[in-house]
Amino acid sequence: MHDTPMAPVSSAAETLPALLSDSALRYADRPAMEFQGRVWTYAALNALVDRAARGLQKLGVGPGVQVGLCLPNTPYMIIYYYAVLRAGATVVNFNPLYVERELAHQITDSGTTLMITVDVPMIAAKLRAVAAATGLRHIIVCPIAGILPPLKALLYRVLRRRDIAPAPRDELHLRHADIMADTKPPAPVAIDATSVAVLQYTGGTTGTPKGAMLTHAALLANARQVAAHNSTMRPGQERTLAVLPLFHVFAMSALMNTSILIGAALILQPRFVLEDLLRVIERRRPTIFGGVPTLYAAINAACATRPRDLRSLTLCVCGGAPLPAEVRERFTELTGCRVLEGYGLTESAGVVCCQPAAGVIKDGSIGTPVPGTVVEIRDPVAPHALLPPGERGEVCVRGPQLMAGYWQQPQATADSFIDGALRTGDIGRIDADGYVFIVDRLKELILCSGYNVYPSVIEAALYRHPAVAEAAVVAVPDSYRGQAPLAFVALHPGAAATPADLQAHLAEHISKIEMPRAIEIRESLPKTPIGKLSKKELLAELAR
Repeated sequence: MHDTPMAPVSSAAETLPALLSDSALRYADRPAMEFQGRVWTYAALNALVDRAARGLQKLGVGPGVQVGLCLPNTPYMIIYYYAVLRAGATVVNFNPLYVERELAHQITDSGTTLMITVDVPMIAAKLRAVAAATGLRHIIVCPIAGILPPLKALLYRVLRRRDIAPAPRDELHLRHADIMADTKPPAPVAIDATSVAVLQYTGGTTGTPKGAMLTHAALLANARQVAAHNSTMRPGQERTLAVLPLFHVFAMSALMNTSILIGAALILQPRFVLEDLLRVIERRRPTIFGGVPTLYAAINAACATRPRDLRSLTLCVCGGAPLPAEVRERFTELTGCRVLEGYGLTESAGVVCCQPAAGVIKDGSIGTPVPGTVVEIRDPVAPHALLPPGERGEVCVRGPQLMAGYWQQPQATADSFIDGALRTGDIGRIDADGYVFIVDRLKELILCSGYNVYPSVIEAALYRHPAVAEAAVVAVPDSYRGQAPLAFVALHPGAAATPADLQAHLAEHISKIEMPRAIEIRESLPKTPIGKLSKKELLAELAR
């Protein structure tokens, strides 16, 4: 068990809208958002949020209403996120890349009646298709050209006409400009800090996605925890590059909400394009950056062929999956900036643990719990029993950032807690210094002839081979051993290795019982929208 005290914070806000109001006073003239060269100050952002909240209230948006945000990383995401909350309603984040079936399930399950999106044909068409069957009453369409600098907006309207899907003139669709037309302040709403601010749906890697109920108090707590843990952050001076999607809990909490707390400028990238990302780092000089391992590996590979100036970065965090030590070390060589590996869940409103900004970084560790968080290791078989330091068991968490439960799923909520602690489903251990190590997913544990085999151990061994860029290991049925590991690998560009080469390499690093039944080499491995390797897709492919 490990606990760190909650550090004091500068803002006394109890809700997210109050946090933005507070930062708008503290950092009024400081940049709050940057998009394609256009900049909005904190005072301007707060005014836009007020106007959007007023427009939403005129549509009947208020307490008890769920509003969907199906938005890429644009200023609209930040404006409407805080506007929905200021109106007293609940945000439901949607992945714009979802297919119709996934959109329909989440709209229906959450009770979303109003959706906010952009005038991108692919997204608009899907929402139109599911509206009637799901009870979606209105779709607010926001124009991409409306947030571009004047010259870029003109060129976009002329040269990208086919990429624009204007809002049809019908009862279903509403225009962003009409929502923003009323300049009167929104009606004040009394918001309870314990009310649900965001319904954040899980990735569905272990079944049907569930809506985690994240309260204002939980989301505020996590923003404060991240800022306190990363004590090198300078209020009013940082510049955060947000390329990870803000509809995902890690970016929403650790990048967006934390940046608003400390008065940082959010440099928004709507999608990951490697060359665009490197150009933005060189030109816009961000100081804070959040990524996943595949993103850091891609930057390393690009810089190997052409030097880049990335030394504006002073704080880089990595989440979503284990970060290979070689990737972290190479990135630090390129930038002079340490990459801090962190860990969190949808159910924890973001971050649970993170490596220290200053201090010892231990290979394979996710660092120590953020302030106010208790991490416990419990016996997976007898979960009421706590295990001592060094022993492996299920990682369980206590802290102010935990969800209130799953939306309309009391049994699933009850099953996800043990003695008041959140069960993460991850296997880990805590060392004598309080550093936490994630060994593997409890559900990904492979039982070979009665032995526990951890995919992460095999993956780490594969990454030691110089030709391996990506590795994922899954369990497959085995008539003799019960289950067996199967490895999928992608090689670095220009590198060469055969399955036999990799098997010979593994023989030097893992036991015979851990040896994969086969190694399949592919050009690339499937990934989730935030860039994590998707074992779910690999398993679905095998099932087919």
